[in-house]
Amino acid sequence: MAGLDEIRSRMAAFLAEQGLEAVTAWPEVRRSRRNGAAIAVSLRSCEGGPAGFQDYLGERYNQDTGRWEELYGRRVKLTFGLDLYAAQRSGGAAAIDRALDTLSAALNGPGPDGLHILEFSAGETEFQEDSELYHCPVEAVCQARLYAVADEGGAFLDFEIRGERL
Repeated sequence: MAGLDEIRSRMAAFLAEQGLEAVTAWPEVRRSRRNGAAIAVSLRSCEGGPAGFQDYLGERYNQDTGRWEELYGRRVKLTFGLDLYAAQRSGGAAAIDRALDTLSAALNGPGPDGLHILEFSAGETEFQEDSELYHCPVEAVCQARLYAVADEGGAFLDFEIRGERL
């Protein structure tokens, strides 16, 4: 798993640590029935900007390899979809309201490692006739720094997410 898949998984893991049923949207495994509300974590947008001159951040010495590595990075603004879903038999709209309270508290805290939460918003809970689920759209806007490590020959070796926890 690399890149944007890792970012979605990091957000889902953070929400699970907060006591929420969170899964990444469109997983490769079959979904199981859930009790209460579940959050489908997706990435709705990713906007990048420079973090240094031509994305070059400098060099660092790798103690393990005994070689210098170049660092390249970008500042990114990520908009996550954190859509809440609940079946009527799992508590319906009331389950979504409880999960939204927990989600709101989680997003007002320090947030996931490497992601700084700038803002979040929630829409109105509605019943979807076709899926027979209650749905509440939620978005969270985060800021992070993505950087890659290149060896002396210019080949990229690693990709990481960096941010500040407040």
